[in-house]
Amino acid sequence: MRYYLLKVKGQAGIPDYVQVRDEQFTLVCYVRPDRTEKRTSLPPGLLSKLSTLFPQLAYGRVCAVEWSPETQEVKLVSS
Repeated sequence: MRYYLLKVKGQAGIPDYVQVRDEQFTLVCYVRPDRTEKRTSLPPGLLSKLSTLFPQLAYGRVCAVEWSPETQEVKLVSS
């Protein structure tokens, strides 16, 4: 499955956030990069794998990732 990540820069006391969108570009998760213990509708284990990518994401740029449920691996497709 393909997911899209967008890192949003917080301002004036508002923290940074990362949007996770599905293949139809529907928002499925909105999470702070430093607090990923949130309950979501994402497949089990996906958010913890995605969180390893959060530090390398550029602000304001949509990045595509491929998720393989069989191997539980995340691969950055485009950044």
